[in-house]
Amino acid sequence: MLKTEKRRDQRSAASQMTRGPSDYSDDNRLIDVSDLFKIMGDPSRMRMIMALLEQEYCVHELAELIETSQSAVSHQLRIMRQARLVRYRRDGKHSYYSLQDDHVRQLVQLALDHVNELYAI
Repeated sequence: MLKTEKRRDQRSAASQMTRGPSDYSDDNRLIDVSDLFKIMGDPSRMRMIMALLEQEYCVHELAELIETSQSAVSHQLRIMRQARLVRYRRDGKHSYYSLQDDHVRQLVQLALDHVNELYAI
């Protein structure tokens, strides 16, 4: 199945969802939210996001921190940059990555709080 066909099927399924009091006027938003959670759902990306909660890092620092190759980190950062989860700034030859904004920090913190509640039960 082509990506466009899959996306069309997802939109169709999303449009048939029961809507709550606030009617979603754009089913693409539901798909975009779902895509955002898929991107954040990857364990290696989450390790990077968790590190970036503390401070900014360049690619080789992140690679050492999460014990993976620089090319794998670069690939994951590109995906997260496209999803606007992280941003970067250039300083000479190095690119330093940080979280895009406080919304990302809040999403991660809420997810951590939720999981911590589950372990407390």
